[in-house]
Amino acid sequence: MPDSLDPPAIAQLFYAARSRNAWSREPLPDRIWRDLYDMLKMGPTSANVSPARFLFCTSEAAKSRVAKHMSATNASKSLAASAIVIVAHDLNFTDHMPQLFPHNPGARHWFSDPQVQKDTAFRNGTLQGAYLILAARSLGLDCGPMSGFDHEALDADFFAGTAIKSNFLCALGHGEDQPLARLPRLAFEEACKIL
Repeated sequence: MPDSLDPPAIAQLFYAARSRNAWSREPLPDRIWRDLYDMLKMGPTSANVSPARFLFCTSEAAKSRVAKHMSATNASKSLAASAIVIVAHDLNFTDHMPQLFPHNPGARHWFSDPQVQKDTAFRNGTLQGAYLILAARSLGLDCGPMSGFDHEALDADFFAGTAIKSNFLCALGHGEDQPLARLPRLAFEEACKIL
């Protein structure tokens, strides 16, 4: 069994990390986003369906285009980030199943019910969005995940003519808002049971 990560690594991923609201205005090289995806894509999804689609908006024009669909508060706190990522999912993820699940050619039919397909895309795309956050933190980046945007307008702007639907947005870069207090969390007894 592999050893646990060392405490500093765990702290970087969870205990010391904070959601950010202010950013150092700096461009980052495209290889960062490629490295980030190469890491997050290894996280598990149902039958390896991998429905998440990530649009890394890094130019000022692209970030401004996303911001026009965001609440005023979210837009103002995100534009300086190195990237605003649209975390989305493809409802037609089954098109890639022969590539992603080649040992079972009939697997795409497991998702032939439209509601099952929709639920699977959303659930697993959300999982992959969480992997994005952890992968970004492991690479030394800060994250600012958020809702607070017009899904329909954003999808019409960025994903017209496709089966891709937005889920949430995540600003990425190096945060500048220090110090950041940790908001409360539920205790084990409030959120968990052992049966």
